[in-house]
Amino acid sequence: MMATTEDAAIQRRIALIAHDNKKEDLRDWAAFNLSLLARHHLWATGTTGRLLREELSLPVTCVQSGPLGGDQQIGARIADGDIDMLIFFWDPLEPQPHDPDVKALLRLAMVWNIPVACNRASADFLISSPLMNRCYERQEPDYGEQATRHRAAGAGTRVA
Repeated sequence: MMATTEDAAIQRRIALIAHDNKKEDLRDWAAFNLSLLARHHLWATGTTGRLLREELSLPVTCVQSGPLGGDQQIGARIADGDIDMLIFFWDPLEPQPHDPDVKALLRLAMVWNIPVACNRASADFLISSPLMNRCYERQEPDYGEQATRHRAAGAGTRVA
């Protein structure tokens, strides 16, 4: 549900990730949106986070780089409810050694219903949305029945 009153003090928890060929694009986007991003709590995978801290002086909490588990760390924070939004400039033309982690991260963002921007245009729309400065209660999916079904299906499974 969305509240109708605006509150400029709202702080979002935003994860920022970019593949190597997209880091410059993310840095430029972040520089353009510097004052907006500075109001929020930022998370990033290692190399991207260091780039944003060193070149733009943005306060960023860094996890490991993507190939070393950073995508999974961000995914875990999404599953724990600690990330509100994912800005992930991924490279559709370059295969990544950690493609399964990338797919898992994007899947978790969909599963937990958080907004995702995968390129500059979608990031522009997302960051400029009026919902950025309003109370917004994200609809969390209820996976209770599915979780019970998966646990029951796995209960009799034995790993040798």
